[in-house]
Amino acid sequence: MPGILRAEGEDVSVFPHADAREVSGINTRVELSEFERILRLRTLRSLMLNSGVTIIDPQHTYVSPDAQIGRDTTLHPNVHVEGRTVIGEGCEIMQGTRIADSRVGNGVRVKDHCVIVESDIADHCTVGPFAHLRMNARMEEGAAVGNFVEVKKSRLGSKSKAMHLTYLGDAEVGERTNIGAGTVTCNYDGRAKHQTTIENDVKIGSDTMLVAPVRVGARSVTAAGSVVTEDVPPDTLVAGVPAKVKKKLPREAEATAENKDVEEEVTAVNREP
Repeated sequence: MPGILRAEGEDVSVFPHADAREVSGINTRVELSEFERILRLRTLRSLMLNSGVTIIDPQHTYVSPDAQIGRDTTLHPNVHVEGRTVIGEGCEIMQGTRIADSRVGNGVRVKDHCVIVESDIADHCTVGPFAHLRMNARMEEGAAVGNFVEVKKSRLGSKSKAMHLTYLGDAEVGERTNIGAGTVTCNYDGRAKHQTTIENDVKIGSDTMLVAPVRVGARSVTAAGSVVTEDVPPDTLVAGVPAKVKKKLPREAEATAENKDVEEEVTAVNREP
């Protein structure tokens, strides 16, 4: 090409470049893949050198150049951080996890094989393994979701937990609430989505079905296997299909003396035919 230009009377000059790869053409899918790898490793190198991020296996870690990751965070192999995700300091993201266009606070631990999309996780939360957060899922400080839990368009309050096999959709969960294994917020009636509200200090028993729209009042308990179709007042034990009020529960000041009685009542209700 320079010879042709000279023959036609054009001026030809040489402009040295520090990295010839930056001015190379991409003409095949193979070349596209090779240059993507160059840019990806450049991004990871910058995170390790300039941001203090630990990346266990750079060859198998994928971080968007638009993402931000804080100091002393560790990325394990096969992690994908996509879009404009922001991850705070002192986090640990375990292998096989995908985080896209989300915010992760400080001191968060995301265990293996989680998917987090367009969601917000506050400081010191725990996610997974095998959890799925999507569509503006929000976890407040110290909250936890565990194995095979899906959270969609819902908020999980501070120090609340949903640790096993649970679906929270279109739900507001208060603080210090425990969601038992197998709980489902039944948010769709075939035509529209409806809201479930669970207030502070609630204990949702395993395999509870919450048929929205429904509200569970503060400090209430649902026995295992309950199908809740009506609002539950505060300080109430409900059980059955459909769930009915079994007794009023003592407030916190009275609870210490009666905790054993409440546990025995829940056990007895669960054993009813």
